[in-house]
Amino acid sequence: MFDEKKLHKYADVIIWALKLARKNKFKKHDTVLVNFEKDALLLAEIVHEKLAKEKIHTIISMLPTAKISKDFFANADDIMLKNIPAGRPQFIKSLNGYIVLRATEDLLSLKNIKPKKLTTATIAKKKIRDIMNKREQTGDFGWTLANFPTNNMAKTAKLSLKEYSNQIEKACFLNEKDPVKKWKSVVAKIHNIEKWLNGLKIDTLYMKSKNTDLEIKLGKDRKFIGGRGANIPSFEIFISPDHRYTKGIYFADLPSYINGNYVKNLKLEFHQGKVVNLKADEGEEFARKMIFMDEGSCQLGEFSLTDTRFSKINKFMADTLYDENFGGKNGNSHIALGSSYTDTYTKNPATLNKKKQKELGFNNSALHWDIINTEKKIVKAKLKNGKIITIYENGKFKH
Repeated sequence: MFDEKKLHKYADVIIWALKLARKNKFKKHDTVLVNFEKDALLLAEIVHEKLAKEKIHTIISMLPTAKISKDFFANADDIMLKNIPAGRPQFIKSLNGYIVLRATEDLLSLKNIKPKKLTTATIAKKKIRDIMNKREQTGDFGWTLANFPTNNMAKTAKLSLKEYSNQIEKACFLNEKDPVKKWKSVVAKIHNIEKWLNGLKIDTLYMKSKNTDLEIKLGKDRKFIGGRGANIPSFEIFISPDHRYTKGIYFADLPSYINGNYVKNLKLEFHQGKVVNLKADEGEEFARKMIFMDEGSCQLGEFSLTDTRFSKINKFMADTLYDENFGGKNGNSHIALGSSYTDTYTKNPATLNKKKQKELGFNNSALHWDIINTEKKIVKAKLKNGKIITIYENGKFKH
């Protein structure tokens, strides 16, 4: 567990990340919502203290416990699942920032809930996410997400609480004298790689590993981004490609915990931009319900690569926030099924309405499910001039 000194360092990193994530600078008396799970209370208190000293209006709210969430889904009917509380959209429109401090009590708390209930609630919440996304595009809103270690998370990852905490400490550079300074240095290197990738004028990506053979077309007006502050830690460099042209096989060798359920060794086959076949050693039926919850959930929303030179995460953490940033020996690739990130649009994302998104092949869905491949891989790029080059190999970008 973290002592008070490390908690203060962690809070500094989280607040720095929030400021980085928002395009417009925070001003005195802006409003930030801090949602936290109960085991992250001490961290939430320190975050609140630091924001208050900056004269930021801070709203503190505890997220439902695992039992409350389980009881809700067990008893909710369709009206309850689809309910958006009166005033909630207007409240979200008033926010300038949002911090989520997760401290998961039970990763499998919803495993016995009918998948239809989970997908219904996910689709309903899209209304709120759309408001956040729109405000993020105009620079009026920023968000970040961080994890506080719990016994359940550690046990699920087959680590001791000390080992699990050490992974978070390393990943967030809390063992550094000045973690924020270290983060700024890493982000600068990530942005340098972004600039290189975007200067290559890539048409198509080809990724191959032992169990993956995937082809992705970037599409018009696309750019790679990373080091944005949204999520701590975040080492990934990613793009939202034109979902209509994805083809081939993608294999997730790291398991997923999604909506309180477990999915292991998920293999997807894409044809003409859509998942046409899937297999999983565990959780296959649940995965099928997730992937086909709406029109866009079987299509690609994101392609990402993490460089092992940046990420110190070398253990399976049973949490997407860490697993999608896995470094280890081979780095990782992850793809997301479902919604795209419109900030990978080269022009002003605020002008990217639904019609334009559809024309350009930006995917739209209530789902955004990241699945991760940590196998040894090579990623090649076909440039617009026809030349084929290797951009990523042995866990590192070739830059």
